[in-house]
Amino acid sequence: MSLRLLPVPDGFDGERVDAALARMTGLSRSRIGDLCESGDVRRNGEGLPKSARVQAGDLLEVDLPDPRPIEPVPTPVEGMELLYEDEDIVVVDKPAGVAAHPSMGWDGPDVLGALKAMHVRVATSGAAERQGIVSRLDVGTSGVMIVAKGERAYSVLKRAFREHTVNKVYHALVQGHLDPSSGTIDAPIGRHPSREWKMAIIEGGRESITHYDVIEVMPGACLAEIHLETGRTHQIRVHMAAVGHPCVGDATYGADPAMTARTGLIRQWLHARELGIAHPITGEHLVFTSDYPDDLVHALDALRLP
Repeated sequence: MSLRLLPVPDGFDGERVDAALARMTGLSRSRIGDLCESGDVRRNGEGLPKSARVQAGDLLEVDLPDPRPIEPVPTPVEGMELLYEDEDIVVVDKPAGVAAHPSMGWDGPDVLGALKAMHVRVATSGAAERQGIVSRLDVGTSGVMIVAKGERAYSVLKRAFREHTVNKVYHALVQGHLDPSSGTIDAPIGRHPSREWKMAIIEGGRESITHYDVIEVMPGACLAEIHLETGRTHQIRVHMAAVGHPCVGDATYGADPAMTARTGLIRQWLHARELGIAHPITGEHLVFTSDYPDDLVHALDALRLP
């Protein structure tokens, strides 16, 4: 452990200490909560419970764990299945609650660690913590994800995702009824100016284009099929919230808590339904699909009831 003195910035005034320190350090809120309980978070020498509120200008004394090397650790992940594997690529059905790769602030399971536990080799290209990763899914998003096993496959797939030649199809359950029922959202996305953990539509952001088609309407919500022309962080979630139809269950981007409670969701209703690619070595056209997991099925059934 090492002591750090962290002044609370103006934009954090009134926040809970666990939320504020999670943003300031990159550790998860649960990890900060553990530090609070063990007396490792103090203000003026007095320990702070995780629910304590901080004020701008406070100087927090925090005993932080020494950083560990960020690299995948073999960790079995229940429910993560291999949809396809050959010498060059592996395609997984990623459950919600699993990150694409390890990172600072995330102490849960990740796809690369799960693949290691399965003794699946991945490419060595890329940073140590995300070798073989050519495209990512959010922790709270389930569905099809591809990882490169060979170096040439990594290079070809990275280019394919960068040039938007991969067909990515998502299904999203959003609040309200999209009008028109088919359309395109073209709005630039970048980091939120005051909340770094969020993305937002901002002037000067990166070009972001989302195409959608409503495939089912139900009371208070609709199910949409979404094709991404670009692949920005949180793109679907940000675009849907921006047009007044956040994904059901997505508290970060303004989902209605009452509807979330009705569905029983603890994450956004967003699923990577289909991935179509040209095989990076053979050129063969491949299409992979993923069925809805149980929590998404339950949410649909709850909202379909009269």
